[in-house]
Amino acid sequence: MRAEVLDEPQLEFGGGSGHVDPRFGLTAYGPADLGAPDAPTAIRVGMVGPADQLDGLRQWLERCREPIPAKDERYPHLFPSFPGCDIDRGLYTTLVFSDRNTRQVPDRALRALEKLSRVESTRQAVDLYAEELTALAEENRVDLMIVARPEQLKDTRTRRQMRTARRGRGPKGNPNSGFENFHDLLKARMLHVRQPLQIVRRSTWDEATTPPPGRGRQDEASRAWNLHIAMYYKAGGVPWRLRRLSTELTTCFVGISFYRGNDGASLDTAVAHVFNERGDGVIVRGGAAHISKEDNQPHLAAGDAHKLLQTALDTYRREHQTLPARVVIHKSSRFVADEIAGFDSAADARDLAALDLIWITDSEDSQLFRPGVAPPLRGTLLTLTPTEHALYTGGSIEFYSTYPGMYVPHPIGIRPAQLTRSPREVAMELLALSKMNWNQARLDGRYPITLRTAEKVKRVLRFCDPGQAIATRYAQYM
Repeated sequence: MRAEVLDEPQLEFGGGSGHVDPRFGLTAYGPADLGAPDAPTAIRVGMVGPADQLDGLRQWLERCREPIPAKDERYPHLFPSFPGCDIDRGLYTTLVFSDRNTRQVPDRALRALEKLSRVESTRQAVDLYAEELTALAEENRVDLMIVARPEQLKDTRTRRQMRTARRGRGPKGNPNSGFENFHDLLKARMLHVRQPLQIVRRSTWDEATTPPPGRGRQDEASRAWNLHIAMYYKAGGVPWRLRRLSTELTTCFVGISFYRGNDGASLDTAVAHVFNERGDGVIVRGGAAHISKEDNQPHLAAGDAHKLLQTALDTYRREHQTLPARVVIHKSSRFVADEIAGFDSAADARDLAALDLIWITDSEDSQLFRPGVAPPLRGTLLTLTPTEHALYTGGSIEFYSTYPGMYVPHPIGIRPAQLTRSPREVAMELLALSKMNWNQARLDGRYPITLRTAEKVKRVLRFCDPGQAIATRYAQYM
């Protein structure tokens, strides 16, 4: 058994400059695509929602052009100020609003939702919003559509309810199965349009509105950071990217997960998120999985594994006009022999130089303790055996001078089935991939973006018919 603390990986920002924290990197250097011809220097924003929210939300976003002060002087690195978002600061872009691109959802129709059941009110709200969003998208005057979420809905689970759902589900089941919510239903309905959606709760911009039960509210600067980074990415921008040496192989990372349709009757289906170092991601839906009698988990037959990776690489090539030299597949369940054979044959068919297969476990039994009360440092790697490792992606963070979590952190498990790099190099990649999350501006994501996004995508796809065409761009799902 051996333990070591890995250095915090740097991300790449404007001018090729690096920093460990996305917010400080953006403030100092701007986004990674700063100065690029296709960088979104002006984002045309459409807005859909209740009349009493649209004005307030737009005013708050206009105010975010200017700096927002930090929350807490005791931890300036954990709660930094927001530098403002305009053409000369922050993300070096500006949000462009127009009354022509603003559509109100009728108050009478929204009030009627209060008389319906939870399920019916959610479905009716999605119908109301989808009609306005489709019409706005067809006019093709906006790059992004902001959705002011209706307050009448009761479709939000508390964290306690989510934990209860996870305990009650089958192995690798879907804790959201059977639970319809506005976010996932609306995203599924709008996958056919080009413009991504940004759904915003009133409590995000209105200090007088209480967040949903069981959910806290971040400080205003943090909310501004998270929302503007997400919108910049959805508009086609590259806030930051992974750093790569010119001598390293070009690599793409694939996260594979499984989902079951919301009716609960259809078979588990594989979904892959293919992701490159630049931050571009494409989504590919695979075939049906089978439940193994050995571990009661969904797995792919050799032919389906081959087809999934081959389709993923073909989609990647259409999007990026090239193929990577190395592919790393992350999976939340173990790799069986048929899957390994199928992925290997697909890699051979595409002449890949290297293929790594890594099972990442969610709950790792092994834990470390430090003297005193502080948890282990983020980046602590514990090697148990040559094929068993535990990595703390959460924990005490030197740059923040504190542990920013509320509960005792648990490491993720690394169980490689096939490697072309050392376990230490794989752990460094996982640390870096945990920071590629454009819904959160902090540096300490728990999961690599590959698996985190695969989970988000399957929450939306469970509402799609098996034969329905789906969007390939991850921005449509987040």
